[in-house]
Amino acid sequence: MILKEIQNIFHQELDSIYGTDEVGSFFNILIDFYLGLNRITLVLEPNYTITKEEEQPLFEALSRLKLEEPIQHIIGKTEFYGLPFKVNKHTLIPRPETEELVDWILKSLTGKKDQPLKLLDIGTGTGCIAVSLAKHLPNAHVYAVDVSPEALQVTRENAKLNNVSITCIEDSILDIQNDILKSATGFFDVIVSNPPYVRDLEKVEIKNNVLQHEPHLALFVKDDNPLQFYNAISDYAMRALKENGLLFFEINQYLGAEMKTLLKTTLYKDIELKNDMFGNQRMLKGMK
Repeated sequence: MILKEIQNIFHQELDSIYGTDEVGSFFNILIDFYLGLNRITLVLEPNYTITKEEEQPLFEALSRLKLEEPIQHIIGKTEFYGLPFKVNKHTLIPRPETEELVDWILKSLTGKKDQPLKLLDIGTGTGCIAVSLAKHLPNAHVYAVDVSPEALQVTRENAKLNNVSITCIEDSILDIQNDILKSATGFFDVIVSNPPYVRDLEKVEIKNNVLQHEPHLALFVKDDNPLQFYNAISDYAMRALKENGLLFFEINQYLGAEMKTLLKTTLYKDIELKNDMFGNQRMLKGMK
């Protein structure tokens, strides 16, 4: 079948769901992933033809996209902070806002990047934060914690994929059982977390590709206790961080003021609330 005809079918079936530009992007991703072709092929060779065997994964992907399954799940990978990451249904898909958080951490450590730092990522998921920090801080020892064993397996695979070594720990910050975490007093230079922060009342704002295909355990909190994880992590970090150690959070854009109050109440200093690229209050930093 002519590849251009398949592209037209994608637009006919999907434009009403995603819009023309995003469908075009999906198609380019898929022909690169499955066929090793780029969009220039469609321009230079409008009659480029592929075999039945080559068609099959494209049409399977089309069926999954119609169900609003994320393109990252279909191809099993994504890119974060310039690095490749595996993803699956057990992990959140890394997002650009979290890249900004990683960048903020690294800039805050300017002058310390060659030191033997100890960093902790709580609720690591794919390991995108932990692995990216380990990649850019070669002398650091990075610990990655998640309550989900399936997510931690993805973290381990991503560490191996990016040729870094991190310590993975299966545990819950709400009920710490691990000996390393329990005994950590004045131990870490940096603690970072992107915990669940979307309130149930905000589910109406979430797109189906997220709501139906990404783990709710990593996304949602109860309306009556939206800062549950932040409270636990802030308390823990006050003990586990070194003096002048840094605590970083990705936060709910609607709860910036409440988060600043939380850190002030927990006696952090030099508290800074930072907007993301979309102008939303998305990141918070405090110093022990």
